Amino acid sequence: MEIKAPVAKQVPETLEIHNDVRVDNYFWMRLSDEQKEAETPDSQTQDVLDYLNAENDYADAVMAHTKDFQTSLFEEMKGRIKEQDESVPYKYNGYWYITKYEEGKDYPIYTRKKETLDAPEEIMFDCNEMAKEHSYFKLSGINISPDNKYAAFGVDTVSRRIYVIKIKNLETGEILPYEIVNTTGGSTWANDNKTLFFTRKDEQTLRSNRIFKYKLGEDTAAASLVFEETDESFYAFVYKSKSRKYIIIGSTSTLTSEYQIVKADTPDEDFKLFQPRVRGMEYSIAHYDDSFYIITNADEASNFKLMKTNENTTEKEYWTTVMPHREETLLEDIDIFKDFLVISERTNGLNKIRIQSWDGATDYYLPFDNETYTAYTTLNIEFDTKVLRYAYNSLTTPSSVVDFDMVTKEKTVLKEQEVLGGTFDKDNYTSERVWATAADGTKVPISLVYRKDTPKNEATPLLLYAYGSYGSTIDPYFSTIRLSLLDRGFIYAIAHIRGGEYLGRQWYDDGKLLNKKNTFTDFIDCAKHLVKEEYTSPAHLYAMGGSAGGLLMGAVVNMAPELFNGVIAAVPFVDVVSTMLDETIPLTTGEFDEWGNPKDAEYYKYIKEYSPYDNVVAQAYPNMLVTTGYHDSQVQYWEPAKWVAKLRMLKLDTNSLLLRTNMKTGHGGASGRFESLKEVAEEYAFLLDLEGIVH
Repeated sequence: MEIKAPVAKQVPETLEIHNDVRVDNYFWMRLSDEQKEAETPDSQTQDVLDYLNAENDYADAVMAHTKDFQTSLFEEMKGRIKEQDESVPYKYNGYWYITKYEEGKDYPIYTRKKETLDAPEEIMFDCNEMAKEHSYFKLSGINISPDNKYAAFGVDTVSRRIYVIKIKNLETGEILPYEIVNTTGGSTWANDNKTLFFTRKDEQTLRSNRIFKYKLGEDTAAASLVFEETDESFYAFVYKSKSRKYIIIGSTSTLTSEYQIVKADTPDEDFKLFQPRVRGMEYSIAHYDDSFYIITNADEASNFKLMKTNENTTEKEYWTTVMPHREETLLEDIDIFKDFLVISERTNGLNKIRIQSWDGATDYYLPFDNETYTAYTTLNIEFDTKVLRYAYNSLTTPSSVVDFDMVTKEKTVLKEQEVLGGTFDKDNYTSERVWATAADGTKVPISLVYRKDTPKNEATPLLLYAYGSYGSTIDPYFSTIRLSLLDRGFIYAIAHIRGGEYLGRQWYDDGKLLNKKNTFTDFIDCAKHLVKEEYTSPAHLYAMGGSAGGLLMGAVVNMAPELFNGVIAAVPFVDVVSTMLDETIPLTTGEFDEWGNPKDAEYYKYIKEYSPYDNVVAQAYPNMLVTTGYHDSQVQYWEPAKWVAKLRMLKLDTNSLLLRTNMKTGHGGASGRFESLKEVAEEYAFLLDLEGIVH
């Protein structure tokens, strides 16, 4: 019996700007938050719910023959995870903090021990208990007061990244009767143990735009506004310096940043502007001793340089250079210690960790010896220590957490990720980095991993993943979940396309705004390279990306559908023109420097040329699985829903087109550590089924 796909009704909506007319037949799918939250749905809401549920039912029917396989994949992936597990302890302000997981439980347990690891365990938060009444649960932003008595924390039970901040008395276990609503979840205590700074969001756009100060014991309505960011392209946030001396308010946009400071001992004083914003100038600050250290791109330092200034003279005119700009190396971050400065940088796409002593006697790099690894500093909260903590993994090597003695250069592996199940041996896998040539001659790197016994030929299945936006770099990382593909003969590849910062800041600049199409053509050229070099063929090549990477998928299937047998587009940003024209939608105003503002005719024309929804045409498309979350605040559910509806009307093939909407979650999917594996199991079953792999 033939399973019939849903057909969404068409209600033409005429949209006009710059003397250009677009007709959107599925504009009606957009609901307001009020409509979604109403107890009784109105007729439009009911129509949307009926359509989304019909698509879910259709996906269930099409994938029904893989249900047992999905279950076995889920159990297989879950079986590799050490259920009874805990993090490496870290010490802060007299306490050791540990995050634990217990067998059969989805959520973390946050604990601490006073002074020594032999001390009695204090359970601060058992998220398994806290999540019991909720289909979605996320605890975020745990922040301990300087006297160790109170913990402020944020809770989201909807998955729209809107948190309620609560405060717990860690001595009595009491949750205090104060709730601060509509926040980012994060907060920071002043040194008086009673003043709490936090960030509120605009209720409609969800832009974090206002910093408040709350005094413990007062009604939360009495919280006072400290700063409001009125530029709609900026986001505001607040934190305490690692030195614990300053409370810092930051304001950032895609291209510009600005900070204000006040001493944490005197939180009621006015904040002092560190350096006024200058469009195009980015900087970040870290305090040490009597100085601030500044990472900045000022004065055309596109890959950033390190500067410093006295804490009493913070304006740019007083900044002096510590580490100059380097054309070939991107300065990413620093960690400051009493005797050492640790620099995180990137050269030729590879992470490097550099250690310098303040007295100039020591300057060296940690040794890493392959091309498909990821290394980064982790929690380094204490100042007065000679030990650096960092993490390392590669496409073939599970994650490890390492304590490194910066004086003796001895390293202690504190924890190696265990891969359970008894079948994993890292010597069975190999990785490599290859370079594709883009249409404009640019060399684009690709990281690959596969089993050593996997043949490389035109019958080999290959999954090509990428993101390619916001300067976000997808480093080659180890995944126990991915083994379910590798062990069934797949090659997994990451295309380090322009739009990320894998090859430095220019790599990002060359993949945004009026260069955005480079991101898409780079991915296509990477796919063509892998086919040309006979790693795979179009009949066995698959693509995957999420969010802005879902935009990538949408553009690629319009531009080169013949290259791929199947595509997974997760929470895809595909209705770019309409979304960027609507400043009421969360994230829009802060993203004009990433995509351009289509109210400007030049950007409108350019965005419209690649916007996936606007470029669906009557042609054959690959097999496609599209996923979304009904409560997604970052990419609203109606973008993928409209896109799938339009694809159904125009595509000329009989390939699968499935829309899976999680009606309970948002952008990040399911909240439990195992529940989310069920979503991955469906994605993998979709790919493996296309290969005829059924177990």
